[in-house]
Amino acid sequence: MRGLRMMLLMLATLLAGCAGSQDPTLPQAWLKPGTRVALPSPVLEQPISQQQLLTAEVKGQRHSMLVLLNADGRRLQLVGMSPLGIRLFNLTYDRQGIHTEQLIKVGELPPASQVLADIMLSYWPAADWRPLLPAGWRLEDRPEVRRLYDDRGATISEIRYQQANGQRNPLSITQSAFHYRITIQNLGSE
Repeated sequence: MRGLRMMLLMLATLLAGCAGSQDPTLPQAWLKPGTRVALPSPVLEQPISQQQLLTAEVKGQRHSMLVLLNADGRRLQLVGMSPLGIRLFNLTYDRQGIHTEQLIKVGELPPASQVLADIMLSYWPAADWRPLLPAGWRLEDRPEVRRLYDDRGATISEIRYQQANGQRNPLSITQSAFHYRITIQNLGSE
């Protein structure tokens, strides 16, 4: 249950960070403490529909959550559920901004406002991200790995991929600035 709380807090922080952005059509997320970035448009050329088990490792503890990810070309929708299948939240990112419905409130959770950015950094084309990055930041993209470097050359995020059935699917996200790792197990396409 504590792991569930941690994942919910991470999402709640993300939503609060995005809701606080000055332009609601350009939601923002943290890349590292003190550095925010506007998120790319929710529009994708190739639709995505995935059922995933996310396992986060934060401060030596592991926490799991089921996520339904659907990006249909017009919007991105995330539905989070407990491992028992209890719906926790709905998140939709479309041209009007980010809309959330939190079904279960949980108290203490560590901040991780970059969860949505991590998902988008994993799936959205590098060309969509590069113009949005702060000055001096760079995004290196190879078939097996994608790395985001800050203006000092430090690795901020590393995403590992697996090629399967002609698709490139993320396997893990290591976020060095916020000290967590997410392992992604694809349970199937909808």
